[in-house]
Amino acid sequence: MPKNSAQYHQRATIVKIIFAVVGAVFIFRLAMLQIFDQEYKELANKQALRNLTQFPARGYIYDRNGELMVHNEAVFDLMVIPRMVKGLDTNYFCKKVGISREEFDERMKKARTYSTYSASIFMKQISMQEKAAWESSLYKFKGFYLQQRTLRIYDRPIAAHVLGYVGEVNENDLEKDPYYKRGDYIGKSGLEAAYEKELRGIKGKKVVHVDVHNREIGSYQNGLFDTLPVAGSNLYTTLDADLQEYAEKLMANKRGCVVAIEPSTGEVLALVSAPCYDPNLLVGRVRGANYQILSEDIAKPLFNRALQAAYPPGSIFKVAQSMIGLELGVIDPGTGFPCDKSLVGCHNHPSARSVQEAIKMSCNPYFYYTYKRIIQQGKFKSIYKDSQYGLTIWHDYMLRFGFGQKLPIDLPNVSKGFIPDTAFYNKWYGEGKWAFSTIYSNSIGQGEVTVVPLQMANLACIVANRGYYYTPHVVKYYGPDSLTREEFKQRHDLGIQSKYFDIAARGMYDVVHTAGGTAHRANIEDIDICGKTGTAQNKGIDHSVFVCFAPMNNPKIAVAVYVENAGAGGVWAAPIASLVIEKYIRGEVKRTEFERTYMEAAPCQRLPLVRYVKPKKK
Repeated sequence: MPKNSAQYHQRATIVKIIFAVVGAVFIFRLAMLQIFDQEYKELANKQALRNLTQFPARGYIYDRNGELMVHNEAVFDLMVIPRMVKGLDTNYFCKKVGISREEFDERMKKARTYSTYSASIFMKQISMQEKAAWESSLYKFKGFYLQQRTLRIYDRPIAAHVLGYVGEVNENDLEKDPYYKRGDYIGKSGLEAAYEKELRGIKGKKVVHVDVHNREIGSYQNGLFDTLPVAGSNLYTTLDADLQEYAEKLMANKRGCVVAIEPSTGEVLALVSAPCYDPNLLVGRVRGANYQILSEDIAKPLFNRALQAAYPPGSIFKVAQSMIGLELGVIDPGTGFPCDKSLVGCHNHPSARSVQEAIKMSCNPYFYYTYKRIIQQGKFKSIYKDSQYGLTIWHDYMLRFGFGQKLPIDLPNVSKGFIPDTAFYNKWYGEGKWAFSTIYSNSIGQGEVTVVPLQMANLACIVANRGYYYTPHVVKYYGPDSLTREEFKQRHDLGIQSKYFDIAARGMYDVVHTAGGTAHRANIEDIDICGKTGTAQNKGIDHSVFVCFAPMNNPKIAVAVYVENAGAGGVWAAPIASLVIEKYIRGEVKRTEFERTYMEAAPCQRLPLVRYVKPKKK
């Protein structure tokens, strides 16, 4: 073979090898992109397909009579995929959607930080009216699209502390439950939080084709990969919406709370924490501004006093003291004690000759003696050992009443209150260095004892039922199968004889209806109210306390009222409680002048006026 021919053949071989290698590289890279590289596949799909989350309708909330309290309204989130935003007339876009250029830049930066390929929320909760104003121009904005979701609407401006509110998930929520994604909403308080899993439903998915103009042109493969959302379960609560609204009106211009329970079931009829606020203030795009205002308000409207406040119970505690004393046998129904004011201060009244009279007159020295007999029973020669023994027994009985522990109501953030035990006093004073004389203030509901208003209403239920209670709860049943929580059907017996609670009920009847009682302002013609007043000592003006139930036999309602810095229980809390009872039992209040007096009164210390951001009318 000639030399030139051999060289030509060699060069041709080299060229073929180069072409083969280049071809192999291209084929390999194409395979990597189309078969193995998931990022490329996802990007290609997103150019032609759009995965839309189908948010389920959140469950509705009803009152005990079937009145709708919370429902949903359709709103839209403007979503953005930063990688697909091209050729955007930013000034025109900002003018259309009603934001500044600075806001646009900030939101796009946040979206890119999250992901350039995945969709994130650019603008939240756009109303139907806002959407209609610029939806026809949306196709011009590549990379942007609308996604529907629902917004909570509260039909009456009531029960904010019970119903709660919904807010956007935070990092903690995302870590706890993989169900949630950024931009999702979750119950933050009240029933919305307690029944989040029942209310939220199950998200669905829809895959749609998108044309070059960013317009949806149909379902992908006839919906083969679509899943339908499952609506959340409806809640049917124990609340009486009319009674709730009425109790909130009574607590206007006041700080405190009202808790009303049906004794025979433990169903909460009304739960009010004052000051109240309209739950619609925490809905939509005004939620952030209003939440900050509410959280900074010196009157603490976000604080649920009915469940979270731990107050000195004052004289209502004497009812429990007398029941424990009777059951232990350290006193009997006819035991009398002198009203010795040198022991503990008291108002002017005759000495009580029985437990019934002591409850009626709320005699402080009587319960000083009773508590002394409970704490120092003479079981040990040492008063210190004897006091430890007695306090241990007393503490156990107080827990049976539901004090000193969380009553497991179906609402979050419930306080325990405090019932001191031997460990507490040993730590505080030193073991063997305290006795009854150190802790006697507990006898009249002062000292170290604190209780939660929910526990106070439960005390009224216990007396109404003559010695037992059902756990207070706010939801009767939920879902299409009318599911209930079994723990709310369990009866809790205190192990104290019912005959002693008959004595307490008669004494509480006398508080309201007979001469020498402390709550005549709670008297209603033809309704046998049984009640107990309390005036809880405080650093400022004393707190006004009252617990009651009615009627005396076959009770339908038990009520606890706590009005901060208002003074005597018989002057403020008792009349308010009687109005709540009259409204519930009669369906109307006939004492209109009396009603007006307590609705318009403002007995608490005045605080600055606060103004909130109002949501736009839709």
